[in-house]
Parts: sequence; structure tokens; C-alpha cells
Amino acid sequence: MNISYNWLKQFLHIDWPAKKTAELLTDLGLEVEGITTFESVPGGLEGVVVGHVLSCEKHPNADKLKLTLVD
Repeated sequence: MNISYNWLKQFLHIDWPAKKTAELLTDLGLEVEGITTFESVPGGLEGVVVGHVLSCEKHPNADKLKLTLVD
């Protein structure tokens, strides 16, 4: 069975590294077969820029486009 480490941290109210949590669970008799990490977004969030939308208006020549000004 796979369990989300984030869910487990919330449920147990802990803020330990995953390896320490796995050791504790194993000591309690709950076998931890392994820890798998993955990125929900390939490459992580490297290069992502957050902007503030200043305005968003309809495009004068298209129904499905918007003209957006971003700071």
C-alpha cells in the first residue's frame, strides 16, 4: 500500500524527514518497504515565474482570445 507522506505528516502531526518517519513506523511494527519520491511537474518548478494580472480584455478580432496585461 502506498501512503502520501504529506498526508501522513498531517495525520500524525509531525515534521520529520521521511527517512526518520519510516524508521519510526518500522520500529512500531509497520514495515516500510521503500520511499519513492516523484515530481508532480517534470523538472519541478524551476523557471516558473509568477505574475500579477493587471487587466484582461476581449480581443477585438477574436471571440476566444483575451488581451492580458501582466506585471
